[in-house]
Amino acid sequence: MSALPRVGNFIGGRLVDGSGPRFPDYDPGRGEVIGEVFSAGEAEIEAAVAQARCAARAWARAAGAGRGRALRRIAEVLRAHNDELAELETRDTGRPIAETRSVDILSAADCFEYFGALAATLATEHVDLGPSAFGYVRREPIGVVGAIGAWNYPLQIASWKAAPALAFGNAVVFKPSELTPQSALRLAALLVEAGLPPGLFNVVQGDARVGRALVRHPEVDKITLTGEVNTGRAVMAEAAAGLKRVSLELGGKSPLIVFSDADLDAAVTGAMLGNFYSSGEICSNGTRVFVERPILAAFLDRLSLRTERLRIGDPLDPATDVGAMISTTHGERVTGYIERGLTEGARLITGGRRMHEGVPAGGFYIAPTIFTADDGMTLAREEIFGPVMTVLPFDEEEEVIARANATPYGLAAGLFTRDVTRAYRVAARLGAGVCWINHYNVTPVELPFGGVKQSGIGRENGRAAIEAYTEVKSVYVALGDIESPY
Repeated sequence: MSALPRVGNFIGGRLVDGSGPRFPDYDPGRGEVIGEVFSAGEAEIEAAVAQARCAARAWARAAGAGRGRALRRIAEVLRAHNDELAELETRDTGRPIAETRSVDILSAADCFEYFGALAATLATEHVDLGPSAFGYVRREPIGVVGAIGAWNYPLQIASWKAAPALAFGNAVVFKPSELTPQSALRLAALLVEAGLPPGLFNVVQGDARVGRALVRHPEVDKITLTGEVNTGRAVMAEAAAGLKRVSLELGGKSPLIVFSDADLDAAVTGAMLGNFYSSGEICSNGTRVFVERPILAAFLDRLSLRTERLRIGDPLDPATDVGAMISTTHGERVTGYIERGLTEGARLITGGRRMHEGVPAGGFYIAPTIFTADDGMTLAREEIFGPVMTVLPFDEEEEVIARANATPYGLAAGLFTRDVTRAYRVAARLGAGVCWINHYNVTPVELPFGGVKQSGIGRENGRAAIEAYTEVKSVYVALGDIESPY
């Protein structure tokens, strides 16, 4: 492995090796090793936090307009490097290049541009307390943010965390997933190239041990995590010892409701976007597709026909629609759910198999899969995180709302209908942090993103991110003599 590219850490504006364990980085599309990762050890974690703490002091004092200009330059640099970064992301995630070129890097750039514009808008609130006093409320940076990313959208997730944190005067120590370590390093280098002061965005590589060290570190003031629910629970428990601020964007088992008056082709498109985009490896996917019974047969006919036309293949081929699973281990987990669905009596409509022909050897590819099932089956209850859709018929609005909400998760929901009043009424009653009407899985940076119940705490993006990355300080100003009973 010595001849492989070295995937190290980025601390204080430069690449450094790590003193922790080394491990291979795989291209999921081919199963090939594309780098040797040098995990951060205790020394690198300490250095990264120290650099962030030092850089944050000066950055917090900078005017919001200046921070905003820096972030907008970053957006320009990311767009200029779109093709390079998209290929890097595809090689690390196994997702189709058609997706990463059109979504991942461009949405990351949008995020930096949006928060660059928002940075200068933070204003002190003046409160009139009568003739003898007034108060004002300041928004201040939290300090050092420990950010832990997921493997499905590595660069986008890093940007969703870094852009608002930096906009509001914080510094970041970011730990990417050990499965997708590369794009965060390139992002860090480009941030410095765009003029961001060294030390404001640091990258430490490694597995859960490195994440745990960040959560426990006394000089890390806030933790933000994108990951699975069990990881979120572990982070909350660790953070509780230091009473750290925590925001969590976790998983889901989201409902997508198709009413009988819906535009059927649009609803099929929404269901496919909510299940097969990014090989189904999206936390907000609408994997429980509730279809009103009168249109169930027609919906399934169109859905299966269009699904079977999807091209599964080499992620670097621009014509590929569905790429590889992130790893063999994860692919086997997904096929295990498919086998369990068949065992429990779910009806397979299409797919349901691992692909071996027409795909690169060494990758784990699964044909997009559609089942009809009952609510109590495992397919309809547990997050699968693969290209597996479960279609469930319903008869009444009240019934489907109750069934849609019968889950411990609450990340996202969607519905298709031509009835505007029904759309607003149902959206208001769905227990989810994000809801789409006549669309699915679009995440403009202007809108907050995050879940309720076991799907998370806090929000990313939109103006809601101000709450996630700032503290509120109240200042009372006396204008006269102090009245006292003493």
